[in-house]
Amino acid sequence: MLIYKFDMMQTLTLAAIVLLVGRAIKHRVPFFEKFFIPSPVIGGVLYSIITLIGHSTQTFEFTYDGALKTLFMIAFFTTIGFAASFKLLKKGGIQVGIFLALATVLVILQNVAGISMAKAFGLHPLMGLAVGSVPLTGGHGTSGAFGPILEAAGADGALAVAIASATFGLVAGCMIGGPIGKRLMNKFNLKPTDTDQGAQHVESIDTVHETITETTIMNTVYLITLCMGFGTLVGMIFKKAGIVLPSYIGPMLVAAIIRNIYDAKGLNLHHKSVDAIGNISLSLFLAMALMTMRLWDLAALAIPLVVMLVVQTLIMATFAYFVTYNIMGRDYDGAVMACGHCGFGMGATPNAMANMESFTAANYPSAKSFFVLPLVGALFIDFFNASIITFFVGMFGN
Repeated sequence: MLIYKFDMMQTLTLAAIVLLVGRAIKHRVPFFEKFFIPSPVIGGVLYSIITLIGHSTQTFEFTYDGALKTLFMIAFFTTIGFAASFKLLKKGGIQVGIFLALATVLVILQNVAGISMAKAFGLHPLMGLAVGSVPLTGGHGTSGAFGPILEAAGADGALAVAIASATFGLVAGCMIGGPIGKRLMNKFNLKPTDTDQGAQHVESIDTVHETITETTIMNTVYLITLCMGFGTLVGMIFKKAGIVLPSYIGPMLVAAIIRNIYDAKGLNLHHKSVDAIGNISLSLFLAMALMTMRLWDLAALAIPLVVMLVVQTLIMATFAYFVTYNIMGRDYDGAVMACGHCGFGMGATPNAMANMESFTAANYPSAKSFFVLPLVGALFIDFFNASIITFFVGMFGN
């Protein structure tokens, strides 16, 4: 059997190839474009199939240098910390706060349901997180970050399960959103309100006038690097107090503090540069994470995985129909947000936007929905989701 270890530069090169292959396939296959399947996932799953062949035939096996994967993961979560602005939360109004609370409740519900089902199937409790908010509310990025953490805590095969669940969620969230919104609209004879036309789009808050330059990129890199460095000190302080946190939590907390100091002082944080660096870091990290995914771990979990994902889909549909719609106003905007919440809670913000765009194009506009939901999805939920997942890992880990 051939065993080859890729060094750091070779691992990075291979990740770039995986990304390029995934991007090329995505542009040529309409299904991937329609459901917003990320390029790293397409290329990474294809590559993992190759490693599955090597494992099954016992002909070859690859190992990788994980230093850069950890670096890109921490960089990505640091950019998530920069999004946690209390000023923007206040500026978004009560509707943003309410929807954020709903999204957080759903995160907890997804994890409690996942852990309960995992126990019922005789699996490690943390395997429930791999079919809970990690892949569903979190998506592929959170799956790639927490999969190895769950495995290290005792849930063998969690990375493969989380990635598979995230891909399922992208498709399922798009499929159930429209029918739920249509059902609500028809049942309650909903029409848009006049005040709906006065809402603004989330992009007007931060990024509409920003231009990325070499200076903005370098200043942002410096700031992210400082947060990552000081974040390690935060981790050390917690460790001395007997609390062991994942490596990205400290940098994410420092970034959140810096963001709110900037807001209080009226200083400019270049959001487009933060987003660009975050997206690049996420893509490279995700490619590296998926290169190590062991598809053979899914074989023994096929039936439990299908059952748990179907139940999670039913939970999402029920929550959107009975909770999101009623709490968000019991009106047309509430129905649109229920439609979007299905894509948001089962996949990612782009899926939520696609759900709402498709629904409103066939019915009526809902500017309020297009303001509230992306603000929560782009700026806040990842921060809250990561914190809640970390709590459950600490509770049920080895």
